[in-house]
Amino acid sequence: MTQKIKKIDEEALAEAYNRALALEKSGHFDAAAAAYREVLEIDPEDHGGAAVRLASMGRGETPLKASDAYVATLFDQHADVFDNVLVDQLHYCVPLLVRQRIQALGLGPFKRVLDLGCGTGLTGGALRDMAEDITGVDLSENMVEIAHEKDLYETLYVAEAVDFLDDNDDEPFDLIAATDVLPYIGALEPLFFGAVDNMVPGGLLIFSSESLPDETPAGQGFAVGPHQRFAHSETYLRERLAATGFEIVDITDITVRMEEGEPIAGQLVIARFKP
Repeated sequence: MTQKIKKIDEEALAEAYNRALALEKSGHFDAAAAAYREVLEIDPEDHGGAAVRLASMGRGETPLKASDAYVATLFDQHADVFDNVLVDQLHYCVPLLVRQRIQALGLGPFKRVLDLGCGTGLTGGALRDMAEDITGVDLSENMVEIAHEKDLYETLYVAEAVDFLDDNDDEPFDLIAATDVLPYIGALEPLFFGAVDNMVPGGLLIFSSESLPDETPAGQGFAVGPHQRFAHSETYLRERLAATGFEIVDITDITVRMEEGEPIAGQLVIARFKP
């Protein structure tokens, strides 16, 4: 069957998106929301992240995740300056915190490590001497190319994290790391179930998450914050982990990054798969 592919009107898309951004920045949120809906009509795959912007303004439903097209575009655009911006400007040090917690708890070394959302290889570099074999997965082809140049991974894939976990039939892993992945995923069941399917009994899952602010309505497990990233409540994390067969080993409150000079609060979670 031949599928007709709709060609995006790039000029109309750019005009609508720029108009939406300008309206949002000037505080005209209803008009901005209307413009973002135009953007989604022109580009249903949502390369610009209109859906999460609508949710962050409280003008649209919270999506289950950021669109793959948006995440790939976002990181492809920033791949060349990623390490500098994230580490030097945003003071992102989660990979080093992962290493410190693993050492403090006396965990490892590891035979097979899976680094989901590996980016340019920051977590792979932090764990390299703790693992015999590291596989990296990222949705951004440009990021994976940079990680490849660093020679940190035995294997690298360009793929969305949950899709990779669903399709992978290689040997199971004894550590799965997902640093800076949850800010682009709301509902966590697919990720956690996928991890279980790719993990040895007793294997570890370690991930970072941005904390859901206290003023969020009670019972809401995840939401899109003002910077268009997902935040999760600790209660939600604990419930979803327990429901998918994990027990908590350690939860540490951390500063995930700086944003406009303000620290972004989060958690670093280590959980063990108990079949």
